[in-house]
Formats: sequence, C-alpha cells, structure tokens
Amino acid sequence: MKARAANTVPTDVYLSFVSSLFGNRQTLFTGMVVHIVTYLAVYAKSSEIFYLYLTGVFAVICVFRIFWFIRFDQVDKASLTREQIAGWENIYLYGGVSTTSILGIGSGYAIYVLQDPFSELVCIAVTMASMVSVVGRNFGSRKAVNLQTITASLPIMVGCLMLGDFYMVVLSAMLVPFVLTTRKMANGVREFLYKNVIATREIGLIADSFDTALNNMTHGLLMLDPQNRIQVINRKACELLHLGERTRLKNCDIDVVLRYGVRHTFVDGSMPALIQKQLTQMIDGSISRAVMQFSDDLILEFSANRRPEGGVVLIFEDVTARARAERKILQMVRFDALTGLPHRNYFAELVKDRIDQRVGKGPVGFLVLDVNDFKHVNDMKGHLTGDRLLLAIANRLAAAAGSDVLTGHLVGDQFVLFLANAPDADELEARMRAIHAQAAGDYEVDGSTFRVTFSAGGVIMLDEDLRMDEWQIKVDLALFESKSRGKGAFTLFAEEMDARYIERQRLKTDLRAAVESQSLTAVYQPMFTPDGSRVECCEALSRWTHPEKGAIPPNVFIQIAEEMGIVSDITRFMIRQACRDCMTWPEHIAVSVNLSVHDLRDGAIADTIMEALAETGLPASRLHLEVTESSLMEELAAVRTLLEMLRAKGITIAIDDFGTGFSSLSYLDTLPIDVVKIDRSFVRNIGEDARRLKLLRGIVNLSRQLDLEIVVEGVETEDQLALINKYNCGDLIQGYLFSMPVAPGKIQGLSEQAEKRPQQHRGPRVA
Repeated sequence: MKARAANTVPTDVYLSFVSSLFGNRQTLFTGMVVHIVTYLAVYAKSSEIFYLYLTGVFAVICVFRIFWFIRFDQVDKASLTREQIAGWENIYLYGGVSTTSILGIGSGYAIYVLQDPFSELVCIAVTMASMVSVVGRNFGSRKAVNLQTITASLPIMVGCLMLGDFYMVVLSAMLVPFVLTTRKMANGVREFLYKNVIATREIGLIADSFDTALNNMTHGLLMLDPQNRIQVINRKACELLHLGERTRLKNCDIDVVLRYGVRHTFVDGSMPALIQKQLTQMIDGSISRAVMQFSDDLILEFSANRRPEGGVVLIFEDVTARARAERKILQMVRFDALTGLPHRNYFAELVKDRIDQRVGKGPVGFLVLDVNDFKHVNDMKGHLTGDRLLLAIANRLAAAAGSDVLTGHLVGDQFVLFLANAPDADELEARMRAIHAQAAGDYEVDGSTFRVTFSAGGVIMLDEDLRMDEWQIKVDLALFESKSRGKGAFTLFAEEMDARYIERQRLKTDLRAAVESQSLTAVYQPMFTPDGSRVECCEALSRWTHPEKGAIPPNVFIQIAEEMGIVSDITRFMIRQACRDCMTWPEHIAVSVNLSVHDLRDGAIADTIMEALAETGLPASRLHLEVTESSLMEELAAVRTLLEMLRAKGITIAIDDFGTGFSSLSYLDTLPIDVVKIDRSFVRNIGEDARRLKLLRGIVNLSRQLDLEIVVEGVETEDQLALINKYNCGDLIQGYLFSMPVAPGKIQGLSEQAEKRPQQHRGPRVA
C-alpha cells in the first residue's frame, strides 16, 4: 500500500493527522523524563561529562515542545490554512527529530567511545523503545516517521561500523530492516486511519443529509424498536404531536410519550380509547393505515410499516384541511345548501336507517309537498327572494312536523317528509293533513307577503312492505292526482292510482306512435264577425282518436305530450296541416295555430313555419299564431325576438286566453301583438254580473287604444252576443253560438251560409 503524502489528503484530514501529533502528551513527557533519567544514570556510571550535556539539551527540547504544544491548543483549528498546518507539522518535527537525534548520538557514542556494557545497553534500549513509539505517536506525519527513525538509527549504525568488529557490522546491517519495518508500520496505520476518517466524514455527511431530509419532511416519522421505544423521530412529528425537543425523546416509550408528551399533553387527560386502540393495532401489525382525530383542529392519517428486525415505522401527516374539505363535500352531497335539509338520496338512506332502528312494526308514511305557482315568485320577485321563500317554507315545515318526523328537500320547490311514530294509518293520515294545512298560509319575505299553497301527495304502508324505489313512485302518483284535482289539494295514494298510472303510460306509448305516424287530425273553430255574416279566421285544434279507446280529450293528450316533450312535434304537424287545409278555403279566411311554451323555446319553430308556408303556397298574412300568457312568462326577451321576426314576415300574432295571467297589461305594450283573444271567463255571466261586464269593456277599450283587433272567446248565448255587440266589445266572435269545431271540409259551407244570413243575427246556428 502506497503511503499518502501530506499534499494528497484533504485539508481537514491533514489537520486531523497533524493534531494527532500534538495529542497524547502524557506518554511524550513521560518519555522525556525517562530520557533525562537514563542519561543522568549513564553519567553517574561512566562519569562522562558528554552525557551531562546531552541531559541539558533534553531539558531545553522538553521546554520547547511544551511551549509549542500549549500554543497549538490556543489556535483556532477551523481557520488554519493548509500552509499553516504544514508549519505546525514542521514545529513538531523540530522537537521530535531533535529528541531522536540526541538518543541516536548518545547510543552511538556509548558503542564507539565508552564501550561500557551498561551504558551501551541502557542507551540502545531507550533509543529502540522511542523508535517503536514513533509508530503509535507519529503516524500522522510521514516526515516525522522517516526523520525520527533515521536520526535514531543512523548514529548507532555508524558506531557499530567504526568498531570494525564483524558481529557489530552485522548488527549494524540488522538495523536497516528494523527501520524499514517501523516506517511501513507507521504508514499502514496512517493509511488505515485515513480511510476511516474519510469514511467517517462521508457517513457524517450522509447522516447530516438524512437528518436534513428527515426534518424537512412534510410528514411526521416515528421509528420504534421491538420494545416500542423511539429510535428516530423527526421535527415534523414533534410539531404535529406537540412533543417538544426531539433529542429528549430517544429511547422513550411511545405510549408514555403520546400519553403525556414531553412539555405538555396534546390531548386533554389520558388518550381517548379509540386513538389508543388504533395505535396499538398499527404497532402490532393488525392494521396498516388509520385516520385519528386528536382534536377539532388536528386530524392525522397514520401508515405503519413493519421492520424486518422488529419494531415499526409510523409515518403520518396532517389531513385536517382534507378531512374538513371531505366533510364539506359530503355535506354538500347529502344536504341542500339553501334549506339545510337532506337531498333525495340521503333522505332515502336516513329513512332506511330509521326503519332498521325501529323496535316494533307498524305503518309508516311519506308526504310530498309541491309549492303551487312557485315559478311566478321567481319571475316577479327574482330568484333570491324565491330562495328565501323556500328557506322559510323549510323552517315552517320542520317546526310543523316536529323532531320525530324526517324532513327532506327533493328538488326545486318539492319537500318530502317521513312519518313513523303513529299507532295506526288513520293517525298518520291525520298528521299528514295537519302538516299540509299548517305549511300553507302567508309568508313574509323581503317586505312582501306571499300566499303559499301546496299540492300534496301521501302514501302509507307497513314498514315490512316498504321498498325504497316503490314509495317514491306511489307518492308521486298521489301528488299527480292532487295536481289534477286542483291547487292546494291533498291526496293519499290508493291502489287504483297504479292502474291509472299504467294506463297513462300506455297512452304515452300510443300517443308517441300516433304522432310519429301523423295519425292525429285537425278540426277548426271559426271566428265570425259580430253579426255572424262572415267567417274571418279558423282556429286549428288537434284531435286524437285512439283505435281502442276512441276520442281522447285534448286536455288529456296535450298534457301527456308536454310531459313526454313531444308537444312541439304536434305543433309542427298542426302548422303544416293547417296551411294545407287553409289553401282549400276562400281566400279571405285565415287559419290560426296555437304555439306552446315548448315551441317558443325551440329555435327551429320559425324555420318550420316558413317551410310550411313555402310548401303549401299559403300567404303569410293568412297565418295567425296564438301564444298564451303563461308561455310569454318563460323567457320574455327571447319570445319577443321570435315574434318580431315572424311578424316581420307578415304573420299575424295573437295573444290567447288574455286576462288569465299575472302581467297581462304589460304584454300588450311590450310584445309585437296584433290580436287579443279575450278569455271565455270574462264572457261568462256578463248578463248577470255587471262587474264582469265592466272588466270586459275595460280590456276592450285599452286594446282598442293600442290598435289591437279583439276576438271574444266562449260566446255561447244570444244574451252574451247582444251585450258584446251593444258595447262594441269584439271584432270577431268565437264560440258555440256560431259553431263548434268542425272538419276542414265544412269551413267552405259555413262561410257560404254565413254570407247568406241577415246582417242582424237572430238566433243560434250550430254547425
């Protein structure tokens, strides 16, 4: 192995080698004392003054070395440069080489000059002993080893050679391998220590890096031995668990540390049983992951990995923010953000839990409440007021129902309640009716008073018969029945509703087939001049004759079509059919087709209308389009744009059932309307009810001031017609007094008959 020179080792290692020269001073000074005593003994034995001089030099060298040793202790080692370190090595060499030189000279002098056995033995023994100590004390400096072994051995070899004795010459030669061996031993020690110093330094760097990484982890780490004592803990773990200084925790029992901490406990009192159980299971390997809540502000997720030699490594992180976010998401999924009530799916889960927790058996009930005309609140007051009204309704429902009733929010303006604590079905029904009655009434929201009513449907069944998918269907059927009976009704589910539901589903299937095959028909109710002498327009009305059930009333199949979303298909059929039929009538007769709210939302309805006119050749002026007030309330701006575009094409726009909505008068001014069709409700009983006649005349006067044509609907008696004509309330009359809806082929005949009548109508003529 090649010995490393001083200039080939790192500076810090070089410093450690040089520092080793100045270490272990007790043996050094003991050797100096032995040297002085030895030479004094030789002087006493031989009376040779030369050894007395050498003793004095030893003393001077000893003082010199003590002085520089003390100076070395005072030096800031970290600030030393490589050149300064080399200077300190040379200072050590001055003292060390001087000492071995005196030892070698004293030994050579005893061999060659004194030739006294005692003096020779003592001097050579001390010198050889000093050479051996060179390996243990001076391995850190190759120059020290080389110079001290040479200066100690060379005078002895010279003395032996100068005697000229053969055996002494052999002895002199034997010192050469001794010197080489000593030098090699010292170099070997230095190389070994150099490798260990380098390895120690690298291990230290690795340890520092590991410690830095460990303490900069975003996760806490605990490494336990098989006895559950802490071997390693990082800074994050101490921060998360509030354990104080980590250096004080090594070899502490984990249970004690977590129970009481170092500076203060992180949980009040002893650890909660669940946390203690989870930690025990992780440590013994029963579970590998767990989430533990230590407080409202600290939730930690632990993972455990078993160590091959025993013990466990626990890694954990603060998941408080994540847990809060998950809880918030779960809250949003389960509960309505506005009312705080459970959503449909979570409501069903809560119902199932309550059923499972029931001790006895018995009837249970569901009540669904639907707010009547809630859309008008949003349209008139805005969605913010509508939301506040829903919140007020939810609060009143919860108060009316009580704590034993589960209340939920289905969707939009629908609420659902689950009732279970009642002895029999009659009591459940009575509670449902009471809640329905208490929920209705006046609500004060944003300075406005709203009169709220509910359409309600209920179902009562035995809990053992309860199926989560069935009760929703049944209560929806009951609610549908309530809506069909009128606003504000409550209906309890009956088995025959299932049959009606099935029948309705069959009707839907058959209606879809009829629409697709264009099996519907169109009939027309004429609009006459007030004297009955002329037919000006005919309103197209759709009819459906079922192959098995016969004629289905329009109010039934149109409602079904709206539920199915195919009402626009019927409208498209009616537009094309009406245009074709109108082309067969006299040119002065127009045709009027109703548009639903679904049609007005359909951007393609304008294209359908223009295509029908183009295909049939019907002039746009002969086509009238009727829209209801309810359809106008949906999206007023979009409807206005569509109607203005159609009117620009020459099509006449009429508002149907005028006076039945909530904002009728405003539409007369804001929408492109040509005709106002006054609803039959204003005509009924106008002969007996003066107030109703005044309302009719007021609407007519306002409409005439806006240059609108007036059609009066629902005229059925001569008295009604007489009053209308007396006060000039209508430009056209539509009703059974003149004609019921008829087939398209009869319009020609009705027109011809009307033209033959006298100018003053004398009696009803029903076609």
